[in-house]
Amino acid sequence: MLPRCHGTLGETPYNETMNIEQPFSALTPDGVMNALDSVGLAPDGRLLALNSYENRVYQVGMAEGPPLVVKFYRPGRWSDAAILEEHAFVSELAEREIPVVPAEPLGEDKTLHEFAGFRFAVFARHGGRAPELDDGQTLEWLGRFIGRIHAIGALSPYRSRPALDMASFGEEPRDFLLAHEFIPDDIRDVWGSVVDQALDGVAAAFDQAGQVEILRLHGDCHAGNVLWTDTGPHFVDFDDSRMGPAIQDLWMLLSGERADMTRQLHHLMAGYQSFQDFDPRELLLVEALRTLRLIHYSAWIARRWDDPAFPAAFPWFGSQRYWQDRILELREQVALMNEAPLSLC
Repeated sequence: MLPRCHGTLGETPYNETMNIEQPFSALTPDGVMNALDSVGLAPDGRLLALNSYENRVYQVGMAEGPPLVVKFYRPGRWSDAAILEEHAFVSELAEREIPVVPAEPLGEDKTLHEFAGFRFAVFARHGGRAPELDDGQTLEWLGRFIGRIHAIGALSPYRSRPALDMASFGEEPRDFLLAHEFIPDDIRDVWGSVVDQALDGVAAAFDQAGQVEILRLHGDCHAGNVLWTDTGPHFVDFDDSRMGPAIQDLWMLLSGERADMTRQLHHLMAGYQSFQDFDPRELLLVEALRTLRLIHYSAWIARRWDDPAFPAAFPWFGSQRYWQDRILELREQVALMNEAPLSLC
């Protein structure tokens, strides 16, 4: 089974004067507290760093009331307009009683704030556990809510956020990795050749699928971004939300052998199609989208290598073994893209 990559999906640069190489070096615990104080909140000094590499996210205790979660956005990644567009989408979903966690409007009813050069947003804290993806009822429940998300996502397009495409998720990451010499010299040509084969397979899959609808997506809908409680799921972290085909929010919930994924897909679709139509041609894109994610994931780590958090978190990146494994998994993807797609029947 291929690894599930839980990194970020993409980025839209904008002009920013902060140090992009070490973007969070000036973000101290006092800075977090002062940022919250600047929007009228009263933290009590309790601070817990949550698992996030792309941004910096903290649970902060409040002098009154439950803890809140504050996200400090990585400088240079999204424009203000793109962040606000995501906030608006999530708020739109919350207004329709879809279980998501929108940014809290504070001060002048703003959801995006700035303090000492950092942009940040504040969210209610929602706990939960990982969903049991082997359970058919759980998958059907998830499918219903993803269908509802997509029904709203299809109503209007993003204008500031990009679409998921082969250029930005495959070709550009390939070119970046080759240009910046992250791949060992003795396997660089082999890796480049295999990536080109894989991208040919991606292009063929998209050609075969034809013109499929794109809509506003969660964008990074893996199990880690779904928190489960006794009352059901809620979806968090729309930071990678963008335009794309519906299957992008479904394929990451499939795992195992082909028979396992077929069973899981049937449960998801039993819920999904209660609220949103699904074009079966999109099943041709499952392995193509997985291939793009794998290529992009390596480039994402490479782009962030000057951030001290990344060498500490990914010490194996750049080793001979790492790139040999990437070659093997891309060869596997080339073979999988030549197989018949999963079926709804």
